[in-house]
Amino acid sequence: MLTVLRTTWPLFLGMAMLMVGNGMQGTLLGIRGGIEGVPTQQMSIVMASYFGGFLIGSLTVPRMIQKVGHVRVFAALGSLISAILVLYPAMPYWEFWAVARLAIGFSFCGVYITAESWLNAGATNETRGQAMSAYMMVQMLGIVAGQGLLNIGDPAGFIPFVIPSVLVSLAFTPILLSTQPAPRFDTIKRMSFGRLWRVSPLGCVGVFLMGGVFSSLFGMSSVWGTASDMTTGEISAFVAAIYAGGLLFQWPIGKLSDHRDRRRLILGLAVAGAAVVIALLSAPAGLWGLLVAAALIGGVANPIYSLLLAYTNDLLDAADMAAASAGLLFLNGLGSVMGPLVTGWLMGVFGLDGFWVLNAVLLAALAGYTAWRLTRRATAEPTASYTPVPPGATPVAVEAAMDADQLPPPDEVERAA
Repeated sequence: MLTVLRTTWPLFLGMAMLMVGNGMQGTLLGIRGGIEGVPTQQMSIVMASYFGGFLIGSLTVPRMIQKVGHVRVFAALGSLISAILVLYPAMPYWEFWAVARLAIGFSFCGVYITAESWLNAGATNETRGQAMSAYMMVQMLGIVAGQGLLNIGDPAGFIPFVIPSVLVSLAFTPILLSTQPAPRFDTIKRMSFGRLWRVSPLGCVGVFLMGGVFSSLFGMSSVWGTASDMTTGEISAFVAAIYAGGLLFQWPIGKLSDHRDRRRLILGLAVAGAAVVIALLSAPAGLWGLLVAAALIGGVANPIYSLLLAYTNDLLDAADMAAASAGLLFLNGLGSVMGPLVTGWLMGVFGLDGFWVLNAVLLAALAGYTAWRLTRRATAEPTASYTPVPPGATPVAVEAAMDADQLPPPDEVERAA
């Protein structure tokens, strides 16, 4: 790990500042929407736009990088992010916010792809798993730290929006001044969805459902908190708990998954997550109970996503990993766009409980489908180690993680029927 940090610290420092800025702006906009009196369903469109932009970016940014290079794409998209962040409070109209969120989602995707390709190129086969684990940790810690900065300044003013703008601008300094050369970039060919489905139906269904869970939590938690009359400090603690739980649960669950059928772990975690959500719906909790529940739900959602990728990886040949990662990320992106939109609609139907209803339904659906798949395919012994992957990762990060997962060559492994 120290070797990885010694050679890539400028990239990690820049990514930490980027994630602080991104974590701040997502939560802050939900709070500001409540202050401006934007209805929940309109805010759900605003929040879903980020994931729509991210999905578009995952499909188009690689071609941009091939045409004009890493540095130009990195600098251009970073400048766009910084500008949008200070325009949010200047133009407090949900229609503008939706367009701006689309652009900022596209831009963050491009920045992540560029940074992750640099990280991947600088890692060796021996250090790639460590690099991806450190990258995931930096992302999570950055988002958690961003929630703490929400308490600086009045969310009805400009200062809280200026802070992430400055952080994003500063984030590019250590990265662009790094002596590490920009890597060669190849676009990723996508495996046909028919073939991907034949390889891993659970992987396809699971990443779609977990995209909805993650985007609902990431996009709508501050909207729900504002509608629940929580203070800015309480909302920031609530969102931070979701990510802190994801950070704490990744490694013990990952270690456990390398020695048993991953589907049983996915089933158990999905059931546990649904049970926590149903408990919240049945008996409203106080602030500390809510924070514990948020940590448990985040601690379930993040490892499930990584487990689904690792399980699919168990069934793939090395040559198919890149193509499969692109297909899985597309399905996850579709689920992510769906999450905030459906959550906003459910909050219009059920009130505040609507925020939790979608998460309960999606986790229960994943549990049910996983249980059924256990009856359809023999136990798949793990043929790869578990590498943590954040649900908002780009195709570059997922491909690198899947490559880092590999242990013995595929032809030396007896695959499940």
